[in-house]
Amino acid sequence: MPSEKTPPQRSAQPSWLRRWGPPLGAAAALVLVVWLIARRDDAAPAPAAARAPVPAGQPFFGKVDGPGLVLPEDRARRRQALVENLKLADHTYCSYRAGSQYPVGSRPMPENADQNTPNAPVLEANPMRLEGGGTDAKVQLQTSQSRVYMAAGEAVAFSLRAVDAEGKTLPLVITRAQARGITYGADRPAPLVSVPFADDGNGADTAANDGSYAGVLAPGQTGLAGFNGTIRTEVRYNVGGKNGAVLFDVIYTPELPAIWTGQIREAIENGSLVFYLKADVRMPGRYVINGRVDDARGKPFALLTFNDMLGPGPNDVKLTVFGKLMRDQDAAMPLGLRDVDGYLLKENTDPDRALMPRLEGRVHTSKAYPLNGFSDAEWQSEERSRYLTEFSKDLAEARGRLVAFDPGAPLPASECAAQAPR
Repeated sequence: MPSEKTPPQRSAQPSWLRRWGPPLGAAAALVLVVWLIARRDDAAPAPAAARAPVPAGQPFFGKVDGPGLVLPEDRARRRQALVENLKLADHTYCSYRAGSQYPVGSRPMPENADQNTPNAPVLEANPMRLEGGGTDAKVQLQTSQSRVYMAAGEAVAFSLRAVDAEGKTLPLVITRAQARGITYGADRPAPLVSVPFADDGNGADTAANDGSYAGVLAPGQTGLAGFNGTIRTEVRYNVGGKNGAVLFDVIYTPELPAIWTGQIREAIENGSLVFYLKADVRMPGRYVINGRVDDARGKPFALLTFNDMLGPGPNDVKLTVFGKLMRDQDAAMPLGLRDVDGYLLKENTDPDRALMPRLEGRVHTSKAYPLNGFSDAEWQSEERSRYLTEFSKDLAEARGRLVAFDPGAPLPASECAAQAPR
């Protein structure tokens, strides 16, 4: 009988493992060796060059929170950057809050010192400008003009005198003075009118024979009555045998868009003092009107502004003295409203405004209200709330970064504390 053979044993491993097992084992061994080498390198101290401090003045972009990787110089630099970022966020928030605590229409006068005396003359002193070109520094020409913007019916006064380097008045002779409207392009030339100057103590001249000459231009009484725009007055003169010239410019509007009726009333509304000025509007549109307020001590403390649309006919122009502004400034009652001026804003034209007649000097005195009867609350609006919310988020984020980096360290003082009313 044929001998019985033992059947071949089947391997318990799959065929793919029998085929690829040895190579995979070798690869695994190689990975293990590489991993052990990497661990050894990580545990080894970093080379001296890698630990060298960043040169002074150079930005640091490395990791700041990894153990063993931050040098004292780098940490100090990073903390200083976080402190500066916090100071900037604090300044932005505090300055906006302080600057917006009063409404746009009721602002402290120190912010607008250039508008405190709108009817004061414009004074200048410059070297004599010679007729043929160049200047003579030995002769100083002192000039003044009473206003720059002129409404219909108003007049402007000019004056000039010559002095030497020591301030001594020099003899001066006016040879010619003429005014003309400045036109551009194809516009027909504006009429040329004479402007008489004198040193006789009459009219705009304050003292006779003092070497100062004065003249007055009233466009409404000349051929320039209908001109709308810049009127230039050129004055030619002679000092010590030398001829010179000086220019005076004013902006004139011949139409009256609105006039004041003279009626003024006051009221306390929402914790603020409000002046209502009655105006008769002939040309409807957007009007910008300014008034100045002094307290009982004569201290100029507020510039009031109206900026809104007015329709035709009688209108109330509302000028508000904000309650908190009075409280913060410790304004002495009663208050005086003075020097009111306004204009109709005109778009896409030159000049861009038509002036109302100005109200010069004090036009109204308020009642003597107790100061504590006015509100000390900050002004609120949707826009202000939105900005304060965003700025406060930036401030909180900057503060959080510094606290997380250096817990327990004192934070820089906030600007808001210094802005609190005393």
